[in-house]
Order: sequence, then C-alpha cells, then structure tokens
Amino acid sequence: MCAQALGDLGAEVIKIEHPRRGDDTRDWGLRDASGNTAYFNCANRNKQSVGIDLQTAEGQAIARALAAKSDVLIQNFKYGGLAKMGLDYEQLREINPRLVHCSITGYRTDGPEATRPGYDLVVQGEAGLMALNGAAEHGPLKFGIAAVDLVTGMLSAQAILAALYERHRTGHGRKLELALYDTGVMITSYYGTEALVLGGEPPKCGNEHPSIVPYGVFDTKDGPIVLTVGNNAQFQRFCSEVIARADLAEDARFATNGLRSKNRGELLPELKAELARRPRKLVLELLAKSGIPCGEVLGLHEALTSARCTESGLVVQSPNGDETCDKVLAPPYRIDGERVPVRRAPPLLANDTLAVLQEVLGLAPEEINRLKERGVL
Repeated sequence: MCAQALGDLGAEVIKIEHPRRGDDTRDWGLRDASGNTAYFNCANRNKQSVGIDLQTAEGQAIARALAAKSDVLIQNFKYGGLAKMGLDYEQLREINPRLVHCSITGYRTDGPEATRPGYDLVVQGEAGLMALNGAAEHGPLKFGIAAVDLVTGMLSAQAILAALYERHRTGHGRKLELALYDTGVMITSYYGTEALVLGGEPPKCGNEHPSIVPYGVFDTKDGPIVLTVGNNAQFQRFCSEVIARADLAEDARFATNGLRSKNRGELLPELKAELARRPRKLVLELLAKSGIPCGEVLGLHEALTSARCTESGLVVQSPNGDETCDKVLAPPYRIDGERVPVRRAPPLLANDTLAVLQEVLGLAPEEINRLKERGVL
C-alpha cells in the first residue's frame, strides 16, 4: 500500500518478487481474467514487477544495482532478513547516500520482539483493536479489512515523502522504520485515550458512537440508514422536523450531547421506534432538508456499482499486459480538479523484468537470458 500510494502520485515503482511464486497475495482469493488475484490487485496498481531470486548472490547484486539508482527502497522482510542479503540501510548508504530506506516490520527493531513476524490480525488483538470493535454482546471482533496493514502503508508513504522533501535541503537520505504494532496502538484513537482516562475498558458501542448520541446505524421501515446528529441544534431539528417528537427535544435529560450520551438507554429506544415506522426515502429526505448528515447503508457491490462511485471514476477498467481488462479501484487523490489516473494495471508476475533490467541497468539481452537459465530471474 505504501509503494502503491507513491506510484499513484507519479513514482516509478519497481516491485521485486520471487521469479516463480511471486508475492504471497498472488495466491490469495479470487482470480480475475488476467490470472491475478483480486487481493493482489488491490495494492499493486501503478507498479512494475521484476522477478529476482534474492537468495542468490547474483540476484542480490542486481537488487543493489537497482538501489544505487533509486530514490527509495521499501521492504517488509522480517527484521535482519535484508542485512543477510547486503541490502539493509547501512550497507546501501555506502553506495547511495541519497537513498530513503523504509522498513516496515511487525514490532520495533530495538526491542525484544524485533524478530517476530508481523501480521495484521495478530496486532489487532495485541493492540486492543479487537476489544473495541463490535457490539457490547460480542467477544473480540476483527475489523472487516486489514486496517493495521493499510494505515501502516499510508503512514510509511507520508514518512517517505517527508524524507524526500528534507533531502532537497540536505542531500542525504534517511532510515525510516514503521511497526505494525505502533500503528495499531495509534488507530485506537479516541477509544485509546478514553481507556486511559477511565483506567479500564471503555464500553463497546457497535454501530453507535461512544461519545455522540444519536450517531450510528438505524433501521427505517424498509432499510438501514446512517444518522449523525453532531450537535444540539441538529438534535432539536431532528426531533421536531424529522420524527415529530418535540417532547424529546424539550426533555431536560437530552438537552446536551453529554446528557444524551449518559441517558442513551432511555433515548435510543424512542428514536428507533419512530424511525422504524417511517420509510427510508422519506426519512433521508427530511434529514437532508433539516441539514443533518445521513445516508443509506449499502452492500459492498451495491456501493461500488452506484452512480456516486462510478461517476466519481473510483472504479476503472485498466488494460493489462496480456490484453485482458480488469476492474481496479482508482487512486483517491484529485489534483487540480482531476483524479490521478491508473497508469499501470497490477502487473503479471515478472512482466517487466526484461524492460527494467535493460533500461535501468543496461544489461544486455544475453546476460538476462543467462540469468534466467540459472534461475536468478
């Protein structure tokens, strides 16, 4: 995700993969027409794939040669793995002092767990994220997506861009380290700070908000909606203009958000009963008219094929190397009024090896063929 974000913003990204099995995610989940998996495609647009066996001395030499010509190296081997290949920061700094070297690990590299492998789900458990997710009656519940992995990738891209900006002034690269566990703790966010204030476990609120009431998912007569009443004025309008319950707006128990949160057990059953007897379309119209943020709750495929999504260009048909076309998610960035394009489809395994080694390193076709015969490429 880190390298994809940089690729979305215009970087030339060379993804080094094992020449025969490739990235592990090439074998995870459903396959599209090209043979790539949907899982692989979600994180590999705007990249080139080069197949190199880094367990061979010749493969390591090629990787060092690429690093010597690169601005950034991103790696997520287990701690110490890259040093054995001659590719860690201290070794590469000797041949390219301008290199920004970003390591993504499971845990901090100067601690007792440095060599532990990092997995999103493990960190969700250890950082307390599974304890805050879901409703009160649920046990520990993981996030639907690999939230720790995704956010760590985005934070890594931020750190790399900051290091590149600094390099304009200093001329030197940086050694960057981001740990999944550190990110997991960070994204506990306001739940985390509330736990510290409480000195114990904050209550789980499921689809409700722990601090704002009413704020969450509510059932109407014919389908669920998201309703977000963010301040007292909105609550007054919601009661009077949407559900015709001025008595609730005037009730001293619900006069402020703090009181509504404290007395949610008395308030929410009343609101749910009112909304459940009204059709969704009407409720959404009244909420919008009253200036209260709201929306439908859609299925995933329903959302991705909605007019809002397609008209925004968030799902695109992208040409692949073997002339098949695959739908991929587009970058979220808009610059000067235009969405950043998908310049490259997620690559087929080792699809760009020949071009990169010829154009970047100047290797002759004969040398490339020799390396292929030896299993290096």
